[in-house]
Amino acid sequence: MHIAEGVLSVPVLITGAAITAGATAIGLKKTDYDNIPATAMLCCVFFIASLIHVPIGPSSVHLLMNGLLGILLGWPAFLAILVALVLQAVFFGFGGITSLGVNTAIMALPAVFVYYVFAGFLKSKHGAGFFFAGAAAGMLSVGISSFLAAAALLFSGRDFLIAGKIIVIGHIPVMIIEGLITGSVIVFLKKVKPELLTFSRKRLIPKEQTDG
Repeated sequence: MHIAEGVLSVPVLITGAAITAGATAIGLKKTDYDNIPATAMLCCVFFIASLIHVPIGPSSVHLLMNGLLGILLGWPAFLAILVALVLQAVFFGFGGITSLGVNTAIMALPAVFVYYVFAGFLKSKHGAGFFFAGAAAGMLSVGISSFLAAAALLFSGRDFLIAGKIIVIGHIPVMIIEGLITGSVIVFLKKVKPELLTFSRKRLIPKEQTDG
């Protein structure tokens, strides 16, 4: 879902850059020493998962894993995604520097959204609740990202209408795959590394509700 250089209009680029700058500042403020390792690890997950591209017009289809980043990190997901996109743009030419703000917003805004919607499910005592939260977060984040990418193209010119529709339709299989992967990863983490699930809970749920 990397939109290439020279595709988007200047107003769209400025809007995306402003959103990413503001959200990244919030992410930095909400990042503490305890969750720096998790943020770095999930940055690597996003970087690797989104390396394999299937080109679709001015964009591409690939795994995002932004739902996983969102439900585990919350706002710091902006940091993880921004760093990964910078490295991909510099070393592999995916996306671009001028479109970096838009590309980051497209993939990180849905991550923060699913954090607020589904992170509360991580307090569930049952595996089904964890899987549902992960699967729904994975599917919804990809779906929202595809619509945001299509909107960015559409606001840059009506000529991109067909390309936007192709991007949305092309990501339907990705939504299903990411839902299954994210749900399974959340259940697995609950069994082997449950402390990774506590970062978002501590920020979303008052401390007295997480004790015990």
